[in-house]
Amino acid sequence: MTTFYDFEANNIKGETISMKDYEGKTVIVVNTARKCGFTPQYEGLEKLYQQYKDQGLVILGFPCNQFANQEPGSSDEIEEFCEINYGVTFPLFEKINVNGKETHPIFKFLKSQLSGGIFGSSIKWNFTKFVIDSQGIPVKRFSPNTKPENMENTINELLKQ
Repeated sequence: MTTFYDFEANNIKGETISMKDYEGKTVIVVNTARKCGFTPQYEGLEKLYQQYKDQGLVILGFPCNQFANQEPGSSDEIEEFCEINYGVTFPLFEKINVNGKETHPIFKFLKSQLSGGIFGSSIKWNFTKFVIDSQGIPVKRFSPNTKPENMENTINELLKQ
């Protein structure tokens, strides 16, 4: 059976990172953008990361420019913006596509595991959040409208497992 740990992605510095590096952790994968109405969620995501990282939570940010060109910048610009404006310390990755022919394999996998219902099989906008348990199994998908702090019950349940 395929799990989240079977994938890899390039971090914001261009280094290939195996998702196996996050084995045993509760992971939140989120597609991000700097010029989006949901951009202030970076603050809430960083707060969750700081609060729970020592208990096994990791947040992985994947910039994406597929929604109204809201992430046009380079990796350096993205990283600088996140650090200066929101104090982001959780791992950021290179800009990727979350829909279409060029969809990154991680997002193909996540959408295949958590689609249907109101979400359908595509990602509708920036700051769609996927929660993966410590076994590498996607367990919950949150819409862009869901504020990071509203994910806390799910995170707490998974961290106790």
